[in-house]
Amino acid sequence: MGIFSRFTDIVNSNINAILDKAEDPAKMVRLIIQEMEDTLVEVRSASAKTLASKKEISSQIRKVQVEADDWRAKAQLAISKDREDLARAALQEKKKCDEHGVMLSSELAVVDEQISKLQNEVGQLQDKLADAKARQKTIILRQKTVSSRLEVKKTLDSGKVDAAMGRFEQYERKIDDLESQVDAYDLGKKTLADEFADLESDEEIDNELAALKKSMQANTSTNKK
Repeated sequence: MGIFSRFTDIVNSNINAILDKAEDPAKMVRLIIQEMEDTLVEVRSASAKTLASKKEISSQIRKVQVEADDWRAKAQLAISKDREDLARAALQEKKKCDEHGVMLSSELAVVDEQISKLQNEVGQLQDKLADAKARQKTIILRQKTVSSRLEVKKTLDSGKVDAAMGRFEQYERKIDDLESQVDAYDLGKKTLADEFADLESDEEIDNELAALKKSMQANTSTNKK
């Protein structure tokens, strides 16, 4: 099983648990990032063990090759001493070493393939983790913004704002009433400006009355002639 298939199972199970509990997206994002980080730690630990196995297998291959070369040298020595029986036995041992070496080489090839896949998947997971962390702040900010908008919508739909505006209108009407009461106390009372305005008005009437009398007297004198 690859990293991502295992990681997907873990994340999906946690997401389902979050949705069942109606958790918020910010917590979900943090959980996903935590799972990715935990997976990286586990995979790096597994990679270290795999690399250690590779070193051990490589060491065994070198040892088997040395043994095979040693048995070949012994076979050559036996032939030089006309001991074909010993040479045959030495070559049998060399064959066992060669077969063991082939088996170890096959194991090494499998380990190398596993290491290559691990490195590739770890690289992908690191990229995804970096992308998730970069987008985490944006997701959290969007969540806060949407939550704020939702609260505003709830407040508006609940009628609280309309009720508050209604109270404002009541207070305005009360103030209007108080102002009317204050104005009522001032009715019939003349200010200094009102007194001067009355004097100016009386003077205009007196002047107009005098002019009218003068005009009538002039007309009467004309008619007598």
